[in-house]
Amino acid sequence: MTFWLFLRSIWIGLVLIGALMSYGVRRLFRGRMTVDQRERLRGEVMARACERLGATFIKFGQILSTRPDLLGPGYIEPLARLQDRVRPESPRAIEKLLTRELGERRIHLASLDPVPLAAASVAQVHVAVLDSGEKVAVKVQRPGVDRKIEGDVAILTFWAKVLSLLPALKPLSLAGAAGHFGEALKGQLDFLREADNNRRFAFNFKDVEGMAVPRVHPGLSTRRVLTMEFIEGVKGSEPEKVGGDRARLARIGAGAILKMVFTDGFAHADLHPGNIILTPDQRVVMIDLGMVAEIPGELMRPWIQTFMALSQQNGAEVARLLYVHAPEVGRPRKARGDDDFDYAAYEADCVAWFNRWAGKPLGEIEASVVVTGVMGILRRYRVRIDPSFTVVQVALLVAEGLGKQLDPSLDIVQLAFPILVKAVVANPVGREPKREVRLRAASAPRPAA
Repeated sequence: MTFWLFLRSIWIGLVLIGALMSYGVRRLFRGRMTVDQRERLRGEVMARACERLGATFIKFGQILSTRPDLLGPGYIEPLARLQDRVRPESPRAIEKLLTRELGERRIHLASLDPVPLAAASVAQVHVAVLDSGEKVAVKVQRPGVDRKIEGDVAILTFWAKVLSLLPALKPLSLAGAAGHFGEALKGQLDFLREADNNRRFAFNFKDVEGMAVPRVHPGLSTRRVLTMEFIEGVKGSEPEKVGGDRARLARIGAGAILKMVFTDGFAHADLHPGNIILTPDQRVVMIDLGMVAEIPGELMRPWIQTFMALSQQNGAEVARLLYVHAPEVGRPRKARGDDDFDYAAYEADCVAWFNRWAGKPLGEIEASVVVTGVMGILRRYRVRIDPSFTVVQVALLVAEGLGKQLDPSLDIVQLAFPILVKAVVANPVGREPKREVRLRAASAPRPAA
């Protein structure tokens, strides 16, 4: 294992050095580039390096693509396109693992399709039929993947710390992202934890008509095997194939995601259209629940207040809330020589951004565009927000994106408002601010002369 880690470390180092050289050469030949073009080039080079390094690093790139508070669109878009392209394990290896994990219970799987329905870096999913005749999906962990991931994460953390020394990459907080990624990926290795997540989501959605998660078969589930009901339907990434009442499906899905975020404080942390299934019986089903984010109770009220300020287009209040509750605040790129945070400029930029939407009906404003602009301001001024907030924001963007594809008239802000009002009442106390605003911008009310 130690020798393999040594060889793997050398290979990763060579790939990363090659990526840096590739970036330098391409910069040289392209000549003068704008800031956005340079960012886009870095994102393409980073995505290509992740592809060359394999499944663990592809997963790392995918998770980085969900952090718009850390990365700009030039990084996000190439990383979001990364796909797990891995060969399935042999049927013999899968059968051996099933027998070892389930023991005598293996007999209850009357048949198992040897060709996986899906294969990713951590596990693959097979369609099976129980001895009762029920069709199920069996998620099987790749043999030995836990040891491989442990080694890759150790190497990744080392190289992330090395790359963080480069001025161009320091703002990305790669070392912190690598640590967060390692914890998230290790959590995905315990399928009993995913089974618990399934049950918790099922309880939270029990009174939401039309919303569901796959039912787990606990007797046929272990840390490395997860057996669930098989869900027939169309993935949310193919909404054009959905029939029936599309507007109803849009309201169900968006409403459930809003409840998940603002009422339950327990969110799917890998939410994208491919992890949502729209069924023929007009249900919205969330799948692949291994990664979740729990919003601490003390952060619920600040987050709800922030979204209310967003919905009211109150740029000054959005700026204040994100600033006072930020775990870390740095210096903006244009003020590296100044030790003081320029709150006036920061607030003015937030206010100016929201002024662009002044006078427009809420139904004509896309929350995704507004949030993307705010994330850009946070990156520029080095205002780091709590990671749970970014998971929430991604969930809201998915809710709006999928909802509008199903029903273009869907207004996510209008749908959210009554939920927000109830959430404010249910969460009367929030966390104490980490800092106070010492300087008000020119946009704040001025005393009379």
